[in-house]
Amino acid sequence: MARFSSKVVLVTGGGDGIGRATCLAFAREDAAVAIFDVRPEPAEAVADECRTLGARARAWRVDVSKAAEVDRAVSEVVETFGRIDVLVNNAGITRDAQLVKAKDGETLGRMSDEDFDLVMAVNLKGVFNCTRAVAPVMIRQGSGVILSASSVVGLDGNFGQTNYVATKAGVVGMTKVWARELGRFGIRVNAVAPGFILTSMTAKMPEKVLEAMKARTPLGRLGTPEDVARAYLWLASDDASYVHGAVLRVDGGIVVGT
Repeated sequence: MARFSSKVVLVTGGGDGIGRATCLAFAREDAAVAIFDVRPEPAEAVADECRTLGARARAWRVDVSKAAEVDRAVSEVVETFGRIDVLVNNAGITRDAQLVKAKDGETLGRMSDEDFDLVMAVNLKGVFNCTRAVAPVMIRQGSGVILSASSVVGLDGNFGQTNYVATKAGVVGMTKVWARELGRFGIRVNAVAPGFILTSMTAKMPEKVLEAMKARTPLGRLGTPEDVARAYLWLASDDASYVHGAVLRVDGGIVVGT
């Protein structure tokens, strides 16, 4: 019997990259998969892939930064599948820029309010919105697992990513708070901190940048979405039943430079 038979897994940002790999990993383990993504077409395509694997699956068009959309969609997931056993807070974006870009003492640019606020809304408020909506479902059930995407840069910092780093550090903090608050209800809460992962976004980077990323990674390669998906799968399983309030690095041993 597959590890997640009769389980329902909700993955945000499930339309591509790590989200897609995570949906498929749970589908292979016979979970029912609910997919949230702001882009309906990729999400529907992933739902089709999950169904091809024999799993029940459905996609919802959801902007995780909007609490009303999240609350409504979570209610529909429960109506459709009856419960939610695992939440994977995967949705996230980047809008990179230096806090202040300067040369020869002159300021050339600054990170905009718009870019800061947008990343905060999706990466941090989105995790809050989804967890706040799903936690009551899990409390009623007396069980559940909540997993959220942090990043190695949320632990170590990174040049040009004030907004992104702030959100990923915030995810770590919220994970530790929720572990304290929700553990008594039988809900485990953990975070995953990926390193450099080869996705459609990183695949468009110049080869010299990719080589520099590899050079910082002791294992000598970029991670794959499947590497991260397998970490989510393990953390959601009974094999990790005493892992709670943890941040699991999936990074090939990377040292983030300046």
